[in-house]
Amino acid sequence: MNAIAHLHRESRGNHFRARSLRSADPALIDPFLGIDHARISAPTFPAHPHAGFSAVSYVFADSETGIANRDSLGNRNLILPGGLHWMAAGRGVVHEEVPVEIGKAAHMLQIFINLPREAQSAEPFTMNLPPQDVPEVHLSGARIRNPLGSFGEKASPISPPTDVSLFDISLEEGVSLTLPVGAGQNAFVMPIDGNAVVDGHHLGGNDLTALLSPAKLEASEIGILAGESGFRAVLFAGRPLRLPVYWRGPMAMASTAALDAATAAYQRGDFGTI
Repeated sequence: MNAIAHLHRESRGNHFRARSLRSADPALIDPFLGIDHARISAPTFPAHPHAGFSAVSYVFADSETGIANRDSLGNRNLILPGGLHWMAAGRGVVHEEVPVEIGKAAHMLQIFINLPREAQSAEPFTMNLPPQDVPEVHLSGARIRNPLGSFGEKASPISPPTDVSLFDISLEEGVSLTLPVGAGQNAFVMPIDGNAVVDGHHLGGNDLTALLSPAKLEASEIGILAGESGFRAVLFAGRPLRLPVYWRGPMAMASTAALDAATAAYQRGDFGTI
């Protein structure tokens, strides 16, 4: 049975504003750990470590500016509007992301995705998907971009260490769309703009809510009917990893021993520096 999750407003001064999803029942969004739908117009978070999961950044195509990314692996790259960057932190990495043009708002998703247990202690790595390589499906009154996963015959060119899908959906007024959800996958719809009826639930407008669709034994569907102002949303889907998650600041591992080891490694400088 579908459930409603409440989004939380977060801000840091006037430069970072977000609507964040952290489910009260983490099993409902597993393998995702959390999502920030953010607008960032100046450097907000100093260089910081991650370990045990993937930090994924998706910049919406309507963003005023891109994101400049750098990390302790030596990467220096731009995430342009419409593009995606995947950083699998593994045993540990330090990174920083800032708007390319200070004062302009980078409209983006910051997505935290768990890694399989064996990948949590593996070497960190990154993947970058430029906007021109993101597959798009155009239907009557609808556009679906899928930087992760497959929609119809269109598949993302990258294969991340956690098998997940991300569909960036834009619907015109009154348009209906049916979205497939694979057997055994958790799925959830996070509104971005406008309003719609999603599987019988109203989403959007001033409501800070998202629709959660827990994993089912058989493949299923989520139906969307866009409202008068149209509807923009993102559907996330993935097969649960069903691992325990132990957090310490920006690091999360599947055991307290692994978390202690990652913390000690960071303090020794093993994650490297930027």
